[in-house]
Amino acid sequence: MTQTLQQPAATGVGTPARRRITHGAGFWVVAGTFLVAMAFSVVPTPLWTLYQARDAFSTFAITLAFAAYAVGVLVSLFLVGHLSDRVGRRTILLPAIALELVAAVLFIVWNTLPGLIVARVVSGLGIGMITATATAFIFELHARAHPGSDRTRSDVVSTAANLGGLGLGAIVAGILAQFVAQPLVTPFVVFLVLLALAAVGVALVPETVAGSGERVAYRPQRIRVPRNARMRYFAAAVVAFGAFSFFALATALAPAFVAGDLKVASQAVGGLVVFLAFASAVGTQLVMRSVRQSVQVAIGVVMMVLGLVALTAGVWSASLALFIVGGVLAGGGAGVLFKTALLVGSKLAEPRFRGEALAGIFLISYAGLIVPVVGIGIATLFLPIATALLAFAALIALVVIIGGITVIRGL
Repeated sequence: MTQTLQQPAATGVGTPARRRITHGAGFWVVAGTFLVAMAFSVVPTPLWTLYQARDAFSTFAITLAFAAYAVGVLVSLFLVGHLSDRVGRRTILLPAIALELVAAVLFIVWNTLPGLIVARVVSGLGIGMITATATAFIFELHARAHPGSDRTRSDVVSTAANLGGLGLGAIVAGILAQFVAQPLVTPFVVFLVLLALAAVGVALVPETVAGSGERVAYRPQRIRVPRNARMRYFAAAVVAFGAFSFFALATALAPAFVAGDLKVASQAVGGLVVFLAFASAVGTQLVMRSVRQSVQVAIGVVMMVLGLVALTAGVWSASLALFIVGGVLAGGGAGVLFKTALLVGSKLAEPRFRGEALAGIFLISYAGLIVPVVGIGIATLFLPIATALLAFAALIALVVIIGGITVIRGL
């Protein structure tokens, strides 16, 4: 039978052990929380065109607001993302959800550009704490609930919650913005409620990290993998960087492209384009989970490169169909490559440093959210968006090809 930990160490939650749910139920609670948090992080995506119409934002201002989120994630990952290995998964996860709740309130009450930037930073700080912590927590809860089973299920569920949440948040926010009153408020109220429910659920999940009881000096994020595995680890991180660079392009530019270049004034359509890219990321992983890892990486690289070509061609020709095809192809490839990066990073690390290793992968991944989007934002001050996108798509494709070849050689 599934056992819960009677004396969870360093949990920071005073709920008695007898009130904890099982590890199996906790697995789904944490996965659902991860899904909701990631969905909330992209709620502003289909709303940028509404903010832009109301306040006359430039494309550069939108990219700054988007980059503010990524900066928050990077700071959080560097300073806090690895600490759940020492103090407990719930001890990090609950304050992280609290930050997302604060961000939701800020989006509701202070939705001018300065407020949006602050809210995005706060949201990023919370997500930086959630990503590696939830990923490690999901794996450990599954291992406790199903001793001796392989990690395929936990890997698929954690990546699906991560990327699936990003797609779900975009489509839900787009539909709410299109069909309900107060489109710049209602989506955040909905997720405020969902995040509050998630916090209650996480408080009941059993802890999986047993503290040693000894005080350890605080240090910012370090990446601890065996010396002979470092090349493979950083190759995986480079692949994840490339995958997230595409995700950044999709979430930051897709709604603006649909509303601007294609003159489709529908937040639901803008959200749908983003949703399809992330849905492809999840679906491709499920379809390919029984395929040999090296073959998955090769297919992921090819899909991403072809997708970036189609995406860029869609912008140049103002074709929504081509743009969507490119997003679906590149999204599928990016999903496979990101899952592989997490799997490689987790396997190469010692179990007691798993959170640190995953936080390192996420740290490098989220750097991919900043570089292309801010670069394109700056470039659009001097060049047409199609020209800027072409240059950055070529760079992302090159990064993915080099990283993918290195990963395949190490598998």
